[in-house]
Amino acid sequence: MKKILLFAMAAAFLAGCQKSTDDVTPVVKPDELSVSGEVSGTWKKSSIITVKGDIIIPAGKSLAIEEGVSIIMDTTTKPEIIVNGNLFAVGTAANPIKFTVPEAARTAKYKFGQLWGGILASKTCAELLLNNVIMEYGGAVTTEASTSVKLGLYKAASGEFDPALWFSNTNGKLVIVNSTIRNWRDDATYIEGGSVLFANNTFYTTGMSGGDGINIKSGVIADVAYNLIYSTNTNGLKLSSTGGRTPQAYVVAYNNTLVNTGWRRPTVKGGSIWVEQSVRADLYNNLMANCRFGIKRDAKLPEDARSVVSNNFYYGYSQDAVDQFQPSKEILAGINDIIGIKADQNDPKFVNYPNSTDKLNADYNTSWDFHLAAGSPALGKGITSFTRNFKDGIVINGVAYKSPDPATYIGAFGTK
Repeated sequence: MKKILLFAMAAAFLAGCQKSTDDVTPVVKPDELSVSGEVSGTWKKSSIITVKGDIIIPAGKSLAIEEGVSIIMDTTTKPEIIVNGNLFAVGTAANPIKFTVPEAARTAKYKFGQLWGGILASKTCAELLLNNVIMEYGGAVTTEASTSVKLGLYKAASGEFDPALWFSNTNGKLVIVNSTIRNWRDDATYIEGGSVLFANNTFYTTGMSGGDGINIKSGVIADVAYNLIYSTNTNGLKLSSTGGRTPQAYVVAYNNTLVNTGWRRPTVKGGSIWVEQSVRADLYNNLMANCRFGIKRDAKLPEDARSVVSNNFYYGYSQDAVDQFQPSKEILAGINDIIGIKADQNDPKFVNYPNSTDKLNADYNTSWDFHLAAGSPALGKGITSFTRNFKDGIVINGVAYKSPDPATYIGAFGTK
């Protein structure tokens, strides 16, 4: 009897030492999923998602992707991501979302990707958000079997290289902030509609034989600010109102830094910012270093006469670069531009970037730093009195994403 009593007392003591199940914080295990076909819902933080075939977010539904998710694209099927509903991809600086390929495929052989398609948003996509997202190694060529071709999306033809992002709803909302597009076959973005914000992004190593960084057509109202664009094959920004959609394209592009853009295109076209086809383009505080041309226009199909060009900065390490940004019938001159006539004049004094880097170089060094050192002629030369399209923000998934305030310096980065 005494032994039974002692056992009962010990059991009661141990039970008292244990936490209630209500006090235990559940550990959410990241998913490891293999997907194809229709998808929606939530991909949880730090999950690994293997995409085995084309995926479609159905109209009226949404896919939310949490921070740290890795989306691994199959390099045999080369999937496309079709967005008929909404896509909300929100990472963090420390834990970004990554659309990529298996690690073994991330090699110099595929420097310009072409290993999967891209994100293609149809006219039923109302909202698309990429915040702290990395997209890399894509831009596969379309075929008759491609979902985008079958559905009549993008250029609806085989033989086209998918952009990293295509957006087409003139009544839709698109925000891309704090993100990186790299190692892409052709255009990084191709935008044919919507209220659009591009801010604080980085584009590099894009375009093997053609392609622009931010390519905007009619139907778009956009603010484009604080982006770094390095070595696009053709233009850093291509701004056009072609396509016949309403509204007329209106882009306010300010405080962007463009470096080494345009030189790798095999035929002469643009090189930094291209304007054409009645686009209304207000261009302020943009820094163009070692780009193939200045702001180039189509003299036969020019920009809207209300366009404004002001307080932009040009630098060329070599004389051929300097010669090609001199104002002419095809190269726009702005108000209060900083523009020299001799090689290596007006050095912007980047904190860490060799100005002598080969103009044909497409390899980006992550140790480069395009902040401005003390004494840079780009400091204090920016203008802040202009109007942005989305000062009050674009509301996506209940959150307002505001166009950042302009700076008194020129370029995307001031001093540290």
